[in-house]
Amino acid sequence: MSLASAGAERSWQRLLHTTDLDQHARAQPGWALHYEQLSAGRFGGLVHHVQLPGTRLVHEHCDVAVRQRGSLGAGHYGFAMPLQAGAQPAIFNGQRVDSDAIMLGSAAEIDLCTPEHFSLVGVVVEAELLNPLWQQMYGRPPSAWIESQLVVPARAGLAAELRACHLRVMHDAGAMLGTSAEGGRTASAVSVDDSAARQLRDALLIEWFEALPDSIDTSALPTSLARKRLVDQACALMLSQADEPLSMLEVCRRVGTSRRKLNYCFHDVLGSSPVKYLRAVRLNGVRRDLLATAATVQDAAARWGFWHLGQLSRDYKRQFGELPSATLKRR
Repeated sequence: MSLASAGAERSWQRLLHTTDLDQHARAQPGWALHYEQLSAGRFGGLVHHVQLPGTRLVHEHCDVAVRQRGSLGAGHYGFAMPLQAGAQPAIFNGQRVDSDAIMLGSAAEIDLCTPEHFSLVGVVVEAELLNPLWQQMYGRPPSAWIESQLVVPARAGLAAELRACHLRVMHDAGAMLGTSAEGGRTASAVSVDDSAARQLRDALLIEWFEALPDSIDTSALPTSLARKRLVDQACALMLSQADEPLSMLEVCRRVGTSRRKLNYCFHDVLGSSPVKYLRAVRLNGVRRDLLATAATVQDAAARWGFWHLGQLSRDYKRQFGELPSATLKRR
């Protein structure tokens, strides 16, 4: 198959300023993502996607700390990095992401925790496009590590250049596609010059590939994956009966670890303690119920184990910047 034939879908652009986590997730078509707000404050975000043949270009921003999990599609690979030099580190599949690091690997399943006021840029590429392009560049198929999720340092001096190139290509592709504004959103799906679209796409992909280090060390991956499996197991257990949360001692007993180790793993994988993370997830659950179901504040509170409505109201307002009753009115 030639590169020219890879990715036959129509090109399009979407730009949306978001005010709700679920709206933010829905603004990313074709992907199955779930977000949890981890830090306090009103949510504000930006989703800018440009779809070119076989490749989606991404610029995303969230004002608050979030955890996003889900899939960008089987048979796809992703490459992303923080947009801001000097940004607070994110955590990608249990691995620290410094400001000049690149997240990469299979897009079938991702788990990313980002700090407040965080932006990233990235590309998601179909395997049928990536494989032959990689073969042409390096004379061999992609290495086996491409099936994992890894964090690697960008080659020295190339991080800023890559960020600038990515934003420039998104701008040029967006201008080629054209947009119309409506309700804070711009969107388009039009036929474009396939040759011009492919040239933009391939030039950007080459920049991403060339920014990767000459060698990639995967020796620390088993350790980070083991910590992440422990955290995932503990999270599933804690949320298995959200209306009556287990004590941390009981969680530790059931997953077979000490409280100290569990705390260490949570901070390493999610950037938070188990207690703080569970409370954030439960508050997100209340908010989601108030917005998406017929639940009353009392119903949602009981479902997520909040038995003192006054304390819930205080915690909820601190987390989301409004009372539960205000959220209910916007349903």
